[in-house]
Amino acid sequence: MTKTLYLTFDGKVFRPEEPIELPPDTRVRATIEAADVVRREHGSFLETARSLNLDGPPDWSSRLEEYLYRARLRLS
Repeated sequence: MTKTLYLTFDGKVFRPEEPIELPPDTRVRATIEAADVVRREHGSFLETARSLNLDGPPDWSSRLEEYLYRARLRLS
């Protein structure tokens, strides 16, 4: 199996940036090459939601189920 992984070196060990599907203590061979990876800071859910600039009725939060189910009934 060959897979490209991105790892972060913390000064002592390499830590994968995503889960690896290998059993513990599996021996692997690695070739190290520095990668110029742009890291984005993850914002909060509210920051992401606000950045979407969604347009809709001002009472979405208080009448969400009514909007969802009424739309679903119209499609049926």
